[in-house]
Amino acid sequence: MLNTHGNFMKLAGLGVAALSLPATGKTEAAPRPNVIFILSDDHAPQAIGAYDLWLSPFCREQKITPNLDRLAAEGMLFQNSFCGNSVCSPSRAAILTGLHGHANGVRCLNQEITSGVWKFPEAFRAAGYQSAVIGKWHLGKTPSETDYWCLLPGQGEYLNPKFSSTFGPVSSTGYVADVITEFSLQWLEKRDPAKPFMLMVYQKPPHRDWIPPERYAALLDGITVPEPATLFDDYADRASPLKQQKLTIARDINFPGDLKIWPGKPIGQIPEMYRARNKEFRKLNPQGADLVRWKYQTYMKDYLRCVKSVDDSVGRLMDYLEKNNLTENTVVIYSSDQGFYLGEHGWFDKRWIFEESIHMPFIIRWPGVIKPGSRPDAMIQNIDYAPTFAEIAGGKVPTGLYGRSLLPILRGETPADWRTGVYYRYYDPGCGVAQHNGIRTKDYTLVHYFEANEWDLFDLKKDPTQMRSVYANPEYADVVKQLKLEVEKLRQQYDERDAMPYVTKGAAQKE
Repeated sequence: MLNTHGNFMKLAGLGVAALSLPATGKTEAAPRPNVIFILSDDHAPQAIGAYDLWLSPFCREQKITPNLDRLAAEGMLFQNSFCGNSVCSPSRAAILTGLHGHANGVRCLNQEITSGVWKFPEAFRAAGYQSAVIGKWHLGKTPSETDYWCLLPGQGEYLNPKFSSTFGPVSSTGYVADVITEFSLQWLEKRDPAKPFMLMVYQKPPHRDWIPPERYAALLDGITVPEPATLFDDYADRASPLKQQKLTIARDINFPGDLKIWPGKPIGQIPEMYRARNKEFRKLNPQGADLVRWKYQTYMKDYLRCVKSVDDSVGRLMDYLEKNNLTENTVVIYSSDQGFYLGEHGWFDKRWIFEESIHMPFIIRWPGVIKPGSRPDAMIQNIDYAPTFAEIAGGKVPTGLYGRSLLPILRGETPADWRTGVYYRYYDPGCGVAQHNGIRTKDYTLVHYFEANEWDLFDLKKDPTQMRSVYANPEYADVVKQLKLEVEKLRQQYDERDAMPYVTKGAAQKE
């Protein structure tokens, strides 16, 4: 708990609840670095201008992520950052604990971290930091181990969100990204400046159902978002489970929740922000491939509008640091809990071991330590965050974590024995995605679908979009043999004994 007494009160003129904590006198900055960790939800790196991916040039041109692009220019952008299970709760648990789901207890959605498992905020607390987490948690009643917390229940709402907090229930008015940012800035204002701080800003956007703030309702109107080359994938030349998923834009993205289209509803009864869209849809009446393209454009524009709101938050936080002379002594990290499909393979959502799903953005600025503009290609995973954060705090890293500290890489030196492959294990049968495991190396992705007992192998140099499996090609027999050995080696390294497939135990399967 904070060593102060406080409650929430209405902050005049802002329309959001304000944290009321007694301010303390100014002192000299602590020599240990402050840390702000910004985690968004389902933000694909291809939707960040600073990355060198297929949609990045469009995002730069349309100024979707100028603040993240600035953060990358002033810090380090990891080109090969991955998760080990591309679903929200499991990834968040891996970030907190440095362990995969079989060890921390979170294999599927809405599960809680096993009691007693170490989480990285404990290292900050032990090192004398003041700490807070504000925003989306999505780990049930798992304690945050921070001095202060203010969290959305479950997924939370985009508009006028409610929170639970250290001091009780909190109501707000406004857009969720703005409210989370405002609460975060209020906490920074009321913190004890005699101590270093660790602030976790956990944003909800751009999670489904992609509701943007009203100020961006018309952003990208009249502009065509580029289509991925695989938008009309037929899933040929690969294992059968790919055809059985329920992630397609053509078939599974829905009216009205996802696309905000009410075909049988009078225009006057539709929310004003979506009336023009509904009029256009009724006028065009798209069918077949035209309907898929219309859905794609509608989905992508709302998604990027939500991304823009998160980028605004990043900008406000960086401006606060600059205004208060905190930039030089504050580490700022940006990531998302996993990647996301932006129409690649005709999909939205995540879950698969494939490229767009497992790639996570990871951008970090640390003045005086990181060379600005660095872009290492080392393969990192979300299990590396916890030991990295603990070392930044100067705290003790527990033995037995699966991840490794990134500090050597941040200083410009990748260890010679750094990992050459990342292990992946997906448990949750939601959205028709088959349980599977596999490995992603620099050149290959090997996948085993347990229930179908089928395999895929992708040569990432020759087939970067993963359209053709070469598993049965005799020329790759040695590669298959070696990668299977690597998978088993990693399973032993992580002491992963779960049955294949795993029987889920009451976890909610949809987000």
